[in-house]
Amino acid sequence: MKSISSIKLIYILPVFIILAQSCSDKVLDVDPRDRLTDETVWTDPGSADLFLNDVYTGLPDGNNWYDPIENWSDNSICGFAWPNSRTTMQQSLQSPVVTGFSGDVSSLLDWTSLYTKIRKCNVFIKNVTAAATLPDDFKKPKLAEARVLRAYFYHLLWMAYGGVPVITDVLDAETQGDAIFRPRNTADETYQFITKELDEVAADLPAMPSSGRMGKGAAWVLKGWCELFAGNYAAAVASNKKIMDELEYQLDPDYAALFLTKGAESKEAILYREYNPPGSGKGGRIDGVAGPTFTKGGAETSWGGVNPTQELVDEYAMANGKVITDPTSGYNPQKPYENREKRFYQSIVYDGSYFYNDTIYTRKGVGSKNEIDLTDRDDAGQTGYYLRKRLASNLVLGAASWDGYTSYQNYILFRFAEVLLNYAEAQNELAGADASVYDAVNRVRTRSGLSNLPAGLSKDQMRTAIRRERRVELAFEDKRYWDLIRWKIAEVNINRPLHGVSITKTGSVLSYTTIAARGGDRKFYASKNYLFPIPQTVIDKNPKLQGHQNPGY
Repeated sequence: MKSISSIKLIYILPVFIILAQSCSDKVLDVDPRDRLTDETVWTDPGSADLFLNDVYTGLPDGNNWYDPIENWSDNSICGFAWPNSRTTMQQSLQSPVVTGFSGDVSSLLDWTSLYTKIRKCNVFIKNVTAAATLPDDFKKPKLAEARVLRAYFYHLLWMAYGGVPVITDVLDAETQGDAIFRPRNTADETYQFITKELDEVAADLPAMPSSGRMGKGAAWVLKGWCELFAGNYAAAVASNKKIMDELEYQLDPDYAALFLTKGAESKEAILYREYNPPGSGKGGRIDGVAGPTFTKGGAETSWGGVNPTQELVDEYAMANGKVITDPTSGYNPQKPYENREKRFYQSIVYDGSYFYNDTIYTRKGVGSKNEIDLTDRDDAGQTGYYLRKRLASNLVLGAASWDGYTSYQNYILFRFAEVLLNYAEAQNELAGADASVYDAVNRVRTRSGLSNLPAGLSKDQMRTAIRRERRVELAFEDKRYWDLIRWKIAEVNINRPLHGVSITKTGSVLSYTTIAARGGDRKFYASKNYLFPIPQTVIDKNPKLQGHQNPGY
C-alpha cells in the first residue's frame, strides 16, 4: 500500500503576505535564458512570452492527481485510505487550520497558491501594458490571454470561498506597507469582476487559438460556466450560444480517444492544460495512479486511486437509451453489464472486462487480487469497479511509471460537449424544454449512439435528464463536485453512504449485491460546507480579513 512518504510534497508558506514576496518583477528567472532584468524581459516578445508560458503552468495539473476532486463527490472513492478525500473531505473535517487541501491537489484551491498565480498575471499585465517597445499586435492578444488566466484563477477562489479580495495591481510590501492588505469583495462583486473581464477580452483573442492557448472560446466558456454556477441563466444561455453559433468547435466522433494523446488534435477541447511530448518534460502519470490496481500475474501496475461508485454506474443508460429504472429498458440486475450504453464501456472497468493486459475480476472467491476490498487491506478497489476513461492501454505500467510520468494527453478543463449541456441546462431553467434544449442534449447523446430524449418532457423531467446526461458525459473530469455544490444537493448526495457491488459465484451463476463501500461513509454539513474556510494563517496576516471568516468556521 502506498504511504504518504512516497509522494513528493512541496510546501508553500500559506500566508497572504507572500503576494508581496513571490514572483518579483525586479529579477525574473526565465528558463532557459538564465536571469533577465526588466530592461530586457519586457522589451523582447520572446522573453515576455516565456513569462506568460510560466503562468499557463498554473492551470490545474489533473493528469498527475492520484486523489482527484472527483473523489470528493458521489462518483468515485479513492482506493487507499490515507489521501485527503478519505480523511478530511470524507468526514467534513475542514477548518481554518485544516483547510482540506493536501496532497497533489493542494495548489488547485489553496488561497495562497492561487493569489501567487494571480500576482504573476498582474506582473505580466502591468509590465506588458507599460512596455513601449513591445508591438501592439503582440501586446493586445497576450494581455487578453493573461486576463483570461487571471479570471480562471479567480473563479476557483470564488467557487471555493465566495467573495475574495479582487487584486489587479502588483502588491509590494516594501513600498506600500499595510496597503497591501485588502478586504474581501462580496461574492457578487467577485463574480461580476470575473465575467466582466472575460467579456472585455474576448474581442482581442483568436477564434481558434494555437495549441494550448486561450481563445475566444476559452473566455466565453469560462464566462458561461460562472454564469451557470451563479444561476444567471439568461447570461449563461447567451455565452454558450456564442460558442455554438460563432466558433468551429465540435463534438469529436471518438469519445474515448478524446482524452488520450489523440485528443490534442480534437476540435472538442476548448480550454485545457497542455503537456509536453514524451522525452521533453513532465507529462501525466494518471495511468499509473488512477487505474486498475493489479493486472496480469498479480502485478501492481497502478494505485487504484479512482473507484467508480455503484451510484454512478446505475446512471449509465442501456444501449437503447432508456435508464435502467425504466421497466421497458431491458435491464437485468443479474446481468447488469450487458447492453449498456457505449460510455459505460469507455469509462468503467467492471468484473470480467479486459484492461491493459488482463481480464479484471473483482468478484469474491476466485483468488483475484482485485477482489473488492472491504477492509483497506491493500490498494484493491473499494467498489468492485475501476476507472477506464482517460487511461491509455498501450503504456508500460508499474512502479517505474508512478513517478516517471507515462502519459502526455491534455487535461481538459472545458470542452464542447459541456457547452451543449451548459446551454441546455440554462435554457431549460429559463424557458423550459424547448426545441433548442432537446437539440443540444440529443447531439451529445447521438455521439454515443443513444436515441433522442422522448418528446413532451416537462421542465422538471428535462432537468432530471440533463443532470443524468451531464453526470455520465463528464464523469471523471472533476466536474461532479461543483455540480452538487451549485445545485445545492451536496447535503443529500454526499451526506450518505456510497456503494459498490459484491459479486459471488455459485456454480455458473453470478449474484450481484449492492453493498456499502469502504471509504463511502460521507459527511457534508449544509450550514458550512458549501464554502471552504479561509485559512487562519491568511486571516492572521491580513487585518482586513479578521472577523470575515466564512459561516460555520
